[in-house]
Amino acid sequence: MPNLLVAGKLHPAGEKLLERLETDGIVHVDYIQEVSEASYAPLIHKADALVIRTQPLSADTIAMATKLKVVSRHGVGYDSVDLNALNARKIALTIVGDVNSVSVAEHSMMQLLAAAKRVLRSDLAVRKPDNWEWRNNLEQQEISGKRLLILGYGRIGRHLARMASGFEMEVKAYDPFLEKKGWPEGTVEPISNLNEGLAWADCISVHIPKGDKPAIGADEIARMKAGVIIANTARGGVICEKALADALASGQVGAAGVDVFEQEPPLKGSPLFTYDNAVLSPHTAGLTRECSERMALASIHNAVNYLSGRIDRSLIVNAGTIDA
Repeated sequence: MPNLLVAGKLHPAGEKLLERLETDGIVHVDYIQEVSEASYAPLIHKADALVIRTQPLSADTIAMATKLKVVSRHGVGYDSVDLNALNARKIALTIVGDVNSVSVAEHSMMQLLAAAKRVLRSDLAVRKPDNWEWRNNLEQQEISGKRLLILGYGRIGRHLARMASGFEMEVKAYDPFLEKKGWPEGTVEPISNLNEGLAWADCISVHIPKGDKPAIGADEIARMKAGVIIANTARGGVICEKALADALASGQVGAAGVDVFEQEPPLKGSPLFTYDNAVLSPHTAGLTRECSERMALASIHNAVNYLSGRIDRSLIVNAGTIDA
């Protein structure tokens, strides 16, 4: 019976599925609820399959995984996984597919609204004695009629565009890959030049993968409109946190919503903690109750289906490498 190692606490529906799979003799399950590499690494040598949350999977740990055939990510991102090390061993990496795009898009819409309405300052104006008159500063903004630039126009970006259109926002998107591949049908126009897009937008929502350096740094922020609103539910490191904090302090960025960080959890004393015009959340955009259940079930099924040869090949990130 193959061994399935699950690293990180799952939704109760996922836990029930694990119990059923073990009872039925499909797999033996090792379940480590702590979300850290150190907690699951001692068991990796037994694993034929690994279901993993957001914690790292390094080359050193992969080297100990002598039986490992598949790594199933509990999500769609995999920047914390050493893909090169998996490829060298022809170990498959799977993702859950389109189970969290609506949840993340909703979170992005919430960030835009909360930032525009200065939710944290508004809340403190009620809770803090003698701060009621903050309301007369007129800091809150409307998003209706404003220009929204979506960086990355995949499923999440398209859901966000639909939601933003309900607020009568003017929406454009920047996605060079899709411009070459074929732009989706609809009313959202592509912007080919990022600098022009940054200068055009009143609000910016980020949905692009992490690269070798931040896509949005001090130079990019300087090209934006003064007082721009930024939402980031993509990946930590896509936006330079220091540059964002400096811009929040100066007013170049009027307000921001940040769900992802360069280090998670952020280090004590992160510059973003200083500013109450930044609405922060602990990487929860895709962790609604509904979405968490879908991700748990999908990630377990991906691991088990791969071992049995019944996997949807479109869910394998490195299918070309492992088939070579």
